[in-house]
Amino acid sequence: MSPASKKLFNIIILGLSFMFIFTAFQTCGNIAQTVITNLNSTDFHGSGYTSMSIIYGVFSASNLISPSVVAIVGPQLSMVVSGVFYSLYIAVFIQPATWAFYTASVFIGIAAAVLWTAQGNCLTVNSDENTIGRNSGVFWALLQSSLFFGNLYIYFAWQGKTHISESDRRTVFIALTVISLVGTVLFFLIRKQEDTKAPGEEDSANEILEDSSSAQNRLTRAVAAFKKSIKLSFTKEILLLSVTTAYTGLELTFFSGVYGTCIGAVNRFGSEEKSLIGLSGIFTGVGEILGGGIFGLLSKSNRFGRNPIVMLGILVHFIAFYLIFFNMPNDAPIAPMEGTDDVAYMIPSKEVAIFCSFLLGLGDSCFNTQLLSILGFLYSEDSAPAFAIFKFVQSICAAVAYFYSNYFLLQWQLLIMVVVGFFGTITFFLVEWEAATVLAARGSDYSSI
Repeated sequence: MSPASKKLFNIIILGLSFMFIFTAFQTCGNIAQTVITNLNSTDFHGSGYTSMSIIYGVFSASNLISPSVVAIVGPQLSMVVSGVFYSLYIAVFIQPATWAFYTASVFIGIAAAVLWTAQGNCLTVNSDENTIGRNSGVFWALLQSSLFFGNLYIYFAWQGKTHISESDRRTVFIALTVISLVGTVLFFLIRKQEDTKAPGEEDSANEILEDSSSAQNRLTRAVAAFKKSIKLSFTKEILLLSVTTAYTGLELTFFSGVYGTCIGAVNRFGSEEKSLIGLSGIFTGVGEILGGGIFGLLSKSNRFGRNPIVMLGILVHFIAFYLIFFNMPNDAPIAPMEGTDDVAYMIPSKEVAIFCSFLLGLGDSCFNTQLLSILGFLYSEDSAPAFAIFKFVQSICAAVAYFYSNYFLLQWQLLIMVVVGFFGTITFFLVEWEAATVLAARGSDYSSI
């Protein structure tokens, strides 16, 4: 197998592994609050929103040390161990206990930071400036296929159900746990890249992949990775991209947890309200896959760079927010177990609700594929620290959003995303124009990104 084929193979395996793990985890997140609402009449007294807030809060803090962990353990083993913790979190729902639920939330937050830092490293060392756009799109399309499969099962399994029984819950979460473990095992198929750097040349991405029996050398690299993360955090490009990244954290919370809960709380949807949560996740996944495929696989023919794709993303999201504001009751995110009978500015429409799910997924893929691409381009030699910072900002904003989702009405959640999304788009433009200048200085073709 040629080096180029080996790199593409690694990207595909990476995407498939994440697809299985997040088929389980994203489906879990999409239905968690609905399942928990049906549990709160028992001895269990947890909150899906609070759990996600803990996960993303710990996730954000753990990104400060995750480059050091990846430097010591290596990206492949880091992803395997992290995948095990994802599986354990999902398994908690088979027989829920409040203490186990919140404890698992802490551990999966740590695991998520290590997983995504290792993923960014693996993506970067298997790409160059000519393939980073394609590989980002391929990975994103495979990853977001996860939204399709799990939610398709939820749609058919929960058809016509207004209450989720203990048997329904156990069946779903046993299946999701097994699926997560399958994705974890697939990480073992990723092949290490040969060290191709010139003598004396420093490349932190390749250094992370080197085997070393020296504990002192590993500790030195861990400290160096931590210092590099702190140093990169205060560069102009990272600070500007942090606004864009903050927006992706807010809208991630909304489409992956809040919006499904809103749909499941609208009593006017009748007996379909619970199964519509699954259908919503499916169409979000369709939007994600479509966006990842188009913007990744066709990136070579894009003569204008990343900005038009990000502009499309924010326009698509603004349309979705406008329709959701008119279609969904204001109290839907915080409605009790009985749901809400309120009406917004139109009688709630299932078709509009599902169409908005598609728009949310499409817009999210616009932002994330381009953020992965520009980070891989700008920080090809510092991939682990750069992706750790990206996930730090994204996860802390997701944690904040999950926290206020317990209290804020729908209109205020939408307003926050509109404001942050507007400024995040502008800051991305500024960084992209600088990236175009760098390419021009190298004499490279701008369409190659």
